[in-house]
Amino acid sequence: MAQALVPLKDLVRAKTRLSGVLSPSERRALAQAMAEDVLALLAAHPGVDGINLVSDDPSAHLLAGQYGARHWPESELGCSGLNNVIGSASRQLFTLCDEPLLVLHADLPLLGAADISAVLAAREDTGGLVVGPDRHGKGTNLLCFDAVSLPAFCFGADSCKRHLAAAAARGIPARRLIRPGIGLDVDEPQDLAALLHRLPGGARGRTAELLQDGELGARIEVALGSLQSRENSFEEGEVG
Repeated sequence: MAQALVPLKDLVRAKTRLSGVLSPSERRALAQAMAEDVLALLAAHPGVDGINLVSDDPSAHLLAGQYGARHWPESELGCSGLNNVIGSASRQLFTLCDEPLLVLHADLPLLGAADISAVLAAREDTGGLVVGPDRHGKGTNLLCFDAVSLPAFCFGADSCKRHLAAAAARGIPARRLIRPGIGLDVDEPQDLAALLHRLPGGARGRTAELLQDGELGARIEVALGSLQSRENSFEEGEVG
């Protein structure tokens, strides 16, 4: 069994790097849909004993209550920045329980129960730290560890390599676990294009409902095509 810790940004200002494709209200809707899918998955997984949602979003307490999660206002942790916030919350959680901790982003729309099971099995098998990288193998979308292997959090550029290196420097066993469901987080238009391509037809969940059952998915496809055309024209102009 494990505790889950899910940091969530203010949904009003979420996913600004998608502003060329989505309006502010659409970005908020997408961010919330992905977060709900992650929380619903964790709530239903037999290996997850509790969920802790860390967020200052005004509606975070409602979101947490909907999925049986504990809402932890980020402002109560007395620090700022993702790494400091996760570090503080992790240390406080370990004073309350001795279960491993699963830290994961809220924007993993392809995450499945088998991914969570694989992470927990890997940690049980090798101990120490399990690192779930993004689809490029550079960023970190998920970490699993116990109090002894509490990592030096370094989310940001090349964080996968840095998480592994920091664990090695302390003599802590560390394993990289590559899974498509963990690898796809949605920050850039290219990530959104990959999601639309990989989202199975007839998929269930809030994200699938948002992108497949309405007009938004089709409009995004058009917007992404237009964006790609502009990029191609710019590149051709540079060559010319």
